[in-house]
Amino acid sequence: MELFTVGFLTSLLLGAVIAGVPLLLAGLGEQLSEKAGVLNIGLEGMMLCGGYLGFYVAWQSQSMGFGLLAGALGGGLTAALMALLCVWWRLNQIVVGIAITLGAEGATALLHYFQFSRTYPRLGNVESWAIPGLHQIPLIGPVLFNQPLIVYLAVLAVPLFAWIYRSTLAGLYLQAAGDKPAALDAAGINVLRTRTIAVLITGMFAGLGGAFMSQIGAGIFVPFMTQGNGFIGIVLAMLARGKPLWVLEGALLFGCCLSMTTALQVLGIDVPTDVIQMLPFIAVMLVLLLFGRRASLPAALGAPYVRGAR
Repeated sequence: MELFTVGFLTSLLLGAVIAGVPLLLAGLGEQLSEKAGVLNIGLEGMMLCGGYLGFYVAWQSQSMGFGLLAGALGGGLTAALMALLCVWWRLNQIVVGIAITLGAEGATALLHYFQFSRTYPRLGNVESWAIPGLHQIPLIGPVLFNQPLIVYLAVLAVPLFAWIYRSTLAGLYLQAAGDKPAALDAAGINVLRTRTIAVLITGMFAGLGGAFMSQIGAGIFVPFMTQGNGFIGIVLAMLARGKPLWVLEGALLFGCCLSMTTALQVLGIDVPTDVIQMLPFIAVMLVLLLFGRRASLPAALGAPYVRGAR
């Protein structure tokens, strides 16, 4: 049986894109938060909140657009709690992040059971935007150039973030908030406000990633459906060393691992699902072993800012 057939490669790449977009959105958001000095361990919980609220609104309104917006709002509201507790009240970022994730897991599972009981309603098909000419290219055409609009917007966010980090005052403020918050404060820029905005945007991107999973990736919401995607997003952000393009590359790599189950099923290869689902986490450990020591993190990452403190 041939492994690298057109059907197998197409299925693998399509799955990589669908599985990689939530990782890309979460990773870009986490990178923004880390640049500002906030380690957002609650990313998984924000994805779950966005996934549930986005699915519920899309199911009620029959509109994917409203659903995605609701998902971003759900992630942003969850992030507002993180900002209040960690940025303004200066509580431990790791403890609060874990609490937010555990709370979101329980809350979304309870809400899903209360709303749908034991039923699992599905959403309809998602409209794809085919780029004329390009979507007809063999193999990569239907994979890269015949996707929902949100996929193109997620990819366009990569050069946008890179431009913000390199060429704008906002990028300079973010960098200073994570590396030298006291110097940013001395320059007259509110460090807490800068970090709060970064955390809120992070939550919106994570919520959008969760909504993508429930609406486009699966068409259904299942409790605990993120299955560690938020933590993989954190790893991507840490290893990307402040470069959004590296987040994109890592998201596609882990997306390939996540899509391996579907691709092997196309070939009719019977591999236990649990074994395949281990692949992305094995990949995470291997990448950490190979590149973890080279990760470049902000000097004040995880440290609450107190004016006048040393």
